[in-house]
Amino acid sequence: MGFTNFARKVRDPTLPYGHRVVSLRSCVQPYRPIGFEATMSYLAHKAGPFREDEDALLRALGVIEASRAAWQTELRAYAAERTEAKRRGFRTPGARARNPNSPECWYGARREAALHAVGHWRVRLRSAGPTDGLSLAVDLCTADCLAVEGVRGERERARLDACAEELARRMEPPAHRDDAAAYFRHRDLRRAVGLIRMVGADR
Repeated sequence: MGFTNFARKVRDPTLPYGHRVVSLRSCVQPYRPIGFEATMSYLAHKAGPFREDEDALLRALGVIEASRAAWQTELRAYAAERTEAKRRGFRTPGARARNPNSPECWYGARREAALHAVGHWRVRLRSAGPTDGLSLAVDLCTADCLAVEGVRGERERARLDACAEELARRMEPPAHRDDAAAYFRHRDLRRAVGLIRMVGADR
């Protein structure tokens, strides 16, 4: 069942309210550009307590529908660009070419949603258990980002770059096979760094 059918269930007042809330969660499964739980948290931030209030539930659905519609517009534009590029002989996009097929930002509220997600990821990462120097460095970056709602300057950008480089190094194969738990933690840290960069870039 796709997004549209789940959205219809969210709006259906004949269904038990709990089923409608579950249907909203199902809408988030295929469109969760800042992560599933961060997306749910952002919807509550924008719409209110949708788990208990019907008006808030419908507002939350409207928020994610609008963002997803903007993403689909971007997908159509990208598909048209790729068709034209292939017609001209460029069959493979460059390594740095944009590719919206896997969305990594919240369409329609890129910076606002990224900032909210930084706060969400900081809580999640802090609750994950023991930390090392790299985890603490990323935590400091998230704290700075939340304090100023952005990135202060070149020193902070350099710290972010250093964290990103070290995370990329630690995630190189066969990292996933050698220590899956560490790999997924590094993946989460890398996601937090990417969100901080997004907040800083869009200021």
